[in-house]
Amino acid sequence: MSWGTELWDQFDNLEKHTQWGIDVLEKYIKFVKERTEIELSYAKQLRNLSKKYQPKKNSKEEEEYRYTSTRAFLATLNEMNDYAGQHEVISENMTSLITAELTRYVQELKQERKSHFHDGRKAQQHIETCWKQLEASKRRFERDCKEADRAQQYFEKMDADINVTKADVEKARQQAQLRHQMAEDSKAEYSSTLQKFNSEQHEHYYTHIPNIFQKIQEMEERRIVRIGESMKTFADVDRQVIPIIGKCLDEITKAAESVDHKNDSQMVIEAFKSGFEPPGDVDFEDFTQPMKRTVSETSLSNSRGDGKSEPKFGSKSKGKLWPFIKKNKSPKQQKEPLSHRFNEFMTSKPKIHCFRSLKRGLSLKLGAGPEDFSNLPPEQRRKKLQQKVDELNRDIQKEMDSRDALTKMKDVYIKNPQMGDAASVDHRLAELGQNIEKLRLEVQKFEGWLAEVEGRLPARTEQPRRQSGVYEAQNPSGVNSCAQDRESPDGSYTEEQSQETEMKIPATDFDDEFDDEEPLPTIGTCKALYTFEGQNEGTISVAEGELLYVIEEDKGDGWTRIRRNEDEEGYVPTSYVEVYLDKNAKDS
Repeated sequence: MSWGTELWDQFDNLEKHTQWGIDVLEKYIKFVKERTEIELSYAKQLRNLSKKYQPKKNSKEEEEYRYTSTRAFLATLNEMNDYAGQHEVISENMTSLITAELTRYVQELKQERKSHFHDGRKAQQHIETCWKQLEASKRRFERDCKEADRAQQYFEKMDADINVTKADVEKARQQAQLRHQMAEDSKAEYSSTLQKFNSEQHEHYYTHIPNIFQKIQEMEERRIVRIGESMKTFADVDRQVIPIIGKCLDEITKAAESVDHKNDSQMVIEAFKSGFEPPGDVDFEDFTQPMKRTVSETSLSNSRGDGKSEPKFGSKSKGKLWPFIKKNKSPKQQKEPLSHRFNEFMTSKPKIHCFRSLKRGLSLKLGAGPEDFSNLPPEQRRKKLQQKVDELNRDIQKEMDSRDALTKMKDVYIKNPQMGDAASVDHRLAELGQNIEKLRLEVQKFEGWLAEVEGRLPARTEQPRRQSGVYEAQNPSGVNSCAQDRESPDGSYTEEQSQETEMKIPATDFDDEFDDEEPLPTIGTCKALYTFEGQNEGTISVAEGELLYVIEEDKGDGWTRIRRNEDEEGYVPTSYVEVYLDKNAKDS
């Protein structure tokens, strides 16, 4: 089945068909391109959707994501973000593997098609030229034959006429012979041209055209195969991301299965538990007795001005009604002006405790809450105090890490004065020491309040927080007085801060590293990733791409000691160089 033999006379139709094939290919390219745009748009919309519902930092929404249901929703948002990324991968792969490749192939296909049909037209023009030559030779042979016949007839007529001279007869005879000779030459030429044309025509229809049409057929078949492969790639690109999309969906399912209603219910208790106990029974007050009425323990008229201390939040509070119990107003109270009732409320001594709670609530709304969180219920206050203690301990750890690094650098300066002035870091060390002292006093103060809320002994013999390995946490004996006599008559707290014992800093093994005055041996090499201007004492300037020797690796302070030559050495940030340690140095 060959186009060259079966379609030898369909040159124009083949030209139209191949152009249609290119149009189909370009249409498919446009389809894939629009699909990639849809994928990108879909991925962008998914990312925007995920971003829209992400909790805002340092907001109330971020606190709400501690529940298992909201954490599962957050995991769903994150997975949807990854899901969107897979659609971006689909778009990128389709663009690179289909759109770009087919666009380049279409250009090549157009050039090849143009070349083949140019050869076909050239062959067709050649055979048409041969046909024209044959026709011209044929007409010339026909004309010469007719003229020879007329010359012969004229000669015979002159020869039969007795009145014609012999010279005229001879002239007519010679003319007839000449015409016959010209007819014979035209016949020979026509015969030769015909033979040549037949040969060219056979060559044209059985060799040239079949070869050209065969090439066009192969070109068209390659186009068909290519578009089929592209459609397969189209499906494979989707299929390749299915496992990852499946993992995203599995993670969403896993997050959904992690939702624990019991845990969320417990977290609600922890978030809003006040620590108060329900109110006790209201005692009966007998107004029929003539004796002086006594005040019930559960009455609101229980005054704190009788010398009795106000009960703590954690104890049974019988001096007030449960907050959400409403009392019916008397007709007199309903008719009195609001200002008069408020003044009565302010001057009424039994209601001082309620007014203090109101005052604390207003101060909290105005952003001026008490430092000891005494405006909160006991359980919530305990949580806030615990968070504050943890935060202060983290700050202490950061300050002590900074002090350790400066202490280490100061020791280096002491052992090697040429690297820097040891006195230049004393001011910063003093500041860090003062900061640590202040933070420890704050910790003691808040731990005292925490001990009071938890109802345990104020004295604490151990630190519940992880401390740095370079110092020992002392026993905060000064806390003994922190929990006593804190409550002032107006319901606030006072604090008697104790003096902190002197901090002990054990000697580290860093001092042993600079005992010898001999130059340190090289333990490897390094390459500068960035340019570093060593402006401080003890540092060294390096240029990007420079190769240097490592004589001391990073000890955890973020600095690496390097050497350029025998006289130039110093410290550079570890993140600025790429270190290649020798094998022996690594083993040691």
